[in-house]
Amino acid sequence: MPVPRHSPTNFLSSYACGAQAARYTNFQRYPYKAGRMMMEGHDLMISHPPDETTVASLVARAVKGDVDGLSELLAIFGPRIESNLKIGRSWRPMIEPGDVMQVTYLEAFLQISGFRPELAGSFEAWLRRIAENNLRDAIRGLERQKQLPPERRIERFESTDSYVGLFERIAATTTTPSRLAARNDIQRLLNAAIDRLPPDYAAAVRLYDLEGRTIADVSAAMHRSTGAIHMLRARAHERLGELLGTASAWFDSSA
Repeated sequence: MPVPRHSPTNFLSSYACGAQAARYTNFQRYPYKAGRMMMEGHDLMISHPPDETTVASLVARAVKGDVDGLSELLAIFGPRIESNLKIGRSWRPMIEPGDVMQVTYLEAFLQISGFRPELAGSFEAWLRRIAENNLRDAIRGLERQKQLPPERRIERFESTDSYVGLFERIAATTTTPSRLAARNDIQRLLNAAIDRLPPDYAAAVRLYDLEGRTIADVSAAMHRSTGAIHMLRARAHERLGELLGTASAWFDSSA
């Protein structure tokens, strides 16, 4: 039985070589228990989930960077969350549950080191919030795209202007970036930040925000649904915001 393309193991392994995965030094040596279970035909919709003590142990391991523990958690709770996603009939042709879970698994991988059970509640509730947030962003993006007339669905920029536009959107500052530094500085900083994103996040930003392609074109180029592109772009913007910090901090540090 082949591993589903949106399984925790398959999706996380596709990012093993990315810069964001550097803290998991044992990632490429990971034996992928969840993947073996899927290939052997085991049902991951576990009828008797592990007890709280076992889950707590897996969470503790995952938070410390143990990919084995994280993948076991995703294999336990991911399918149940996917099966309970509520996608409206009108959005189903554009958003698949697997799309939502792909981005959710990656976000869990990126965010797990900051997970605090005492603040975020159970791991399952935390993972479900990530999935629901991804689904909301996909729907919001599709709604915005649907409301705009075709001629306004994408604002095309020339060369470094696209970087300035993206920087203004990410920085969320009232200070115009072009007044703080030359455009080529903005381009250099954004390129450096984008290079640190997971591959699909980087591709969505480069194709849509920087090259000015339509969502349909980006979807075709990346072989992903339009809903998935909106999710990837939303998460990419969040990660860029974290990497860039405030505009003033970045330009001060580069002075």
